[in-house]
Amino acid sequence: MRPDQARWMTITGWTLSVLVIAFMVMDFTMKFMAPPIVISTTAQLGWPGTSVSLLGELLAIATLLYAYPKTAVLGAILLTGYLGGAIAAHVRIASPLFSHVLFGVYLALFAWGGLYFRDPRIRALVPLRT
Repeated sequence: MRPDQARWMTITGWTLSVLVIAFMVMDFTMKFMAPPIVISTTAQLGWPGTSVSLLGELLAIATLLYAYPKTAVLGAILLTGYLGGAIAAHVRIASPLFSHVLFGVYLALFAWGGLYFRDPRIRALVPLRT
């Protein structure tokens, strides 16, 4: 692989990863701050208001693991599980498909896409062929 291609892939990977990390940091910060809109939205999804801080803690742990390169794969697995739960909650209450239900899918694709572009071990594990 040419060095400029590897650099492009690394930059793309980190850009995708930073977008995911930034969104997740915003999400768990809002859960820790627990403004009324977060409590009510969580209740609409079927979660008791008291679970907001626990969800924030779980998300913070998964995000920190994802942000640290040596544990990024474990973090991506945990984030994928967390997002799967969010997707299931939105499906259960019949939220709009593209804006709510699939938002977790978009984030998971960005998270794994970020790892795919920045880590050759992931590219070897999931080879995309033409």
